[in-house]
Amino acid sequence: MEHFTIATVAEENQDFRRVLWTGRHAQLVIMTIPPDGEIGEEVHPDTDQILTFVSGVGEARVGGRARKVSQGDLVAVPAGTKHNFVNTGPNPLVLYTVYGPPEHADGAVHKTKEEAERAEESGADEPPTT
Repeated sequence: MEHFTIATVAEENQDFRRVLWTGRHAQLVIMTIPPDGEIGEEVHPDTDQILTFVSGVGEARVGGRARKVSQGDLVAVPAGTKHNFVNTGPNPLVLYTVYGPPEHADGAVHKTKEEAERAEESGADEPPTT
């Protein structure tokens, strides 16, 4: 069993993306998006994603629609849906997200968005295959 006081763990995270736990069918990841930053527009063809916002303010852009997000909000992104999350405030936008199935390499830590993109492009951020 893994146990996290997730809001506290997420708030203490300084990395853009950190994989906390990877199971066979799901994955828990925390993210900190800096002011004026974003996750980046993407589509996960076979992966559903649920994001819960811990602090900060931003904008969820999902499937051609936009909506403001802040502490306590949850956004579900169905597989195959184009999405992006943008920090629109002066403080970091902190969140945790669950992917089903896993989307990233087990234990991956990416300090910046640029580092995360390089890992994805190089194939170093591939999810487990079993």
